[in-house]
Amino acid sequence: MAGASLSDRLIACLGGTAGIALTALVTQSAMGASAAWVWLVAPMGASAVLIFAVPASPLAQPWSVIGGNVVSALVGVGVALIVPWPAIASGIAVGGAILAMSLLRCLHPPGGAAALTAVIGGPAVVSAGWLFPLFPVGLNAVILTATGILFHSISKHSYPHRPDRHATISMRDSDDQPFHPDDLDSALADLGETFDISPEDLGQLFNRVRYHAAKRRKV
Repeated sequence: MAGASLSDRLIACLGGTAGIALTALVTQSAMGASAAWVWLVAPMGASAVLIFAVPASPLAQPWSVIGGNVVSALVGVGVALIVPWPAIASGIAVGGAILAMSLLRCLHPPGGAAALTAVIGGPAVVSAGWLFPLFPVGLNAVILTATGILFHSISKHSYPHRPDRHATISMRDSDDQPFHPDDLDSALADLGETFDISPEDLGQLFNRVRYHAAKRRKV
């Protein structure tokens, strides 16, 4: 991933550890430790990877994490109540979750797992019914997101991510020379963020921007 330094990887490990542990402890305290309750859902592990490893990703932003997980779980519960065949219900739940997240602009990959959990999560999930998307899914997502905000304020990463809207791309005639890969590495080091795109793809994108800028100037 672009900008992923060793220190950032270690920070992501610490963040994921703290985020999941705190989410589990707080949810367990709020809901009780009874085995009858599901107090931590597996999709939160995937959400933690996004929040702490790629906090600049659109898929990792608070609305994506909270909205994506809750909306997907709601879709999963609804499908489970309507479709009696688990295999078919699983597919419809995941597909429906993708559609719902896309329409609500909260696309979050772990949401697919939240929808699937609502269908095949077992007796504890079934007994929770329509409460499942809120407790524990919604509560988990809120605590994990809040932990991410606090953690990244300490680690000096931008979360929720706010790109520099004053930054502009200068494409003057003197800029026609292709940049060196080291220039891209230096720029990523300046930003101090990890992006969920490879440096090679970034380089290809920038080169196409230069091409179209040059083509526009010739028109």
